[in-house]
Amino acid sequence: MNQSRRILLVGHDGQRKSAAFQRAAALAMAGNMPLHIAVLVEPFMTYSLLANESREPIRQSMLNEQRRCWSEEVDVLRGKGIQATCSVAWAENLHEEILCHVRELQPVMLVKDIQREPVLKRAFVTPLDWHLLRSCPVPLHLVSNAHHPKPRIVVAAVDLTDPEAQHSGLNDQIVTTGVSLATQCNAEFQMLYIHENVPAYLASTGEAVVDWAEINEELRVSMHQSFVALAERPDIPQERRHFITGQPIKGIIEFAQTHHADVVVMGRVHRNVLGKWIGSTTEAVLHRLSGSVLAIRPEAG
Repeated sequence: MNQSRRILLVGHDGQRKSAAFQRAAALAMAGNMPLHIAVLVEPFMTYSLLANESREPIRQSMLNEQRRCWSEEVDVLRGKGIQATCSVAWAENLHEEILCHVRELQPVMLVKDIQREPVLKRAFVTPLDWHLLRSCPVPLHLVSNAHHPKPRIVVAAVDLTDPEAQHSGLNDQIVTTGVSLATQCNAEFQMLYIHENVPAYLASTGEAVVDWAEINEELRVSMHQSFVALAERPDIPQERRHFITGQPIKGIIEFAQTHHADVVVMGRVHRNVLGKWIGSTTEAVLHRLSGSVLAIRPEAG
């Protein structure tokens, strides 16, 4: 067993047996990897209003209860042959605490349940999952459901229009990661690119009208050549390659639903304009996908 290839699961009080728990356990077993569960206990809303002398006993009581409950879960996992460990920590800043665990343990993957947020709240507060998509240094597996704890269908959704993704080799990483995950889980692999046509009004200038149909065809041919070259490197079978014209976010979601994808592997590339992050396709897909997302960022180098 490779100790350096450990999976890290973010656990929460009241979320034992969650979708992320089931997925992390299945991946650890399939890959013969250790699994560490970091249970992060957040203070309840009125905790800060308690008298100082009351806070510490209550905090210790909450931590001890989680240690007891999760110890039982770890014993069950070990009985299945998984080398499982667990730690319980108080987390007043959940985002920072998760990153501290990642930096300390250097896992091969961070697994976490998707945190659903109301649309109105997302307009004012960046959800924890979005923070992690932008800051987590390791592959981030956000799990919505685990109808199949061990994935049966894995889709790698590449982006051929992003210069940064092309230059960094991120698309190759997406495909390689998807193939590796599918092989590890004995799952079906599919490679997907959604090509979006240039709207007609963007192909016109103030002085002359451009033949936008011709432009779209030129772009489509160019993107298809890049798609084929990307698929050829790991020798993806023709029937597993899907070059589809449409709107990327909608297309990825519809493809995943139609093919009953358990995991969609996507990239994480963000741009900072005037000090503000611009959300990515991965973020947009995340809260609308019924399955799960494995988001990876370009390798340093």
